[in-house]
Amino acid sequence: MTLQEQINADVIAAMKAKEEVALRAIRGLKSALLLAASEPGANGVVTDEAALKIFMKLAKQRKESLDIYIQNKREDLAKVEQEELEIIERYLPKQMDESEVKAILTNVVKDAGASSAADFGKVMPLAMKALAGKADGKIISAILKELLA
Repeated sequence: MTLQEQINADVIAAMKAKEEVALRAIRGLKSALLLAASEPGANGVVTDEAALKIFMKLAKQRKESLDIYIQNKREDLAKVEQEELEIIERYLPKQMDESEVKAILTNVVKDAGASSAADFGKVMPLAMKALAGKADGKIISAILKELLA
C-alpha cells in the first residue's frame, strides 16, 4: 500500500472514529499530496519518496510554528500544532538519535576527506543525502560543525 493509499484509508478511518485532531492533520497531508499530484509532470501520482519529503516539510513547518507559539506564550495554538505534528510523525521514518547520527557523519567526513570547518560546505550535502529523512537538519549541522572543529 502506497503512502497516498494509506492516507486515503486513514481519512476514512478518522471520519468513522470521529477523531477530529487526526482528521484535521490527515486532511492536511492529503491536501499536500493532491497538490503534488496535480503538478505538471506528476501524472496524478506521488511516489512514496516524494510523499515522505512532503511530510517532512509539513512536520518541519509544524515544529517551527510550535516554537514561535511557545515563545509568544500562545499555548492554545501550540497545542494544535503539537497535536498535528504527532499525527504527521506517524507517517515518517523513525528518527535516529544523536549517537547514531554522529557515527554516520564520522564516516561521511572520513570518506569526503574533510578535515576542517572550511570543508563544511562540501560535506553538508553528502551528510543530508546519507541521512535523508532519518535526522533533523539542525542536528546534522550541529554535529557536523562539532566534528569539523
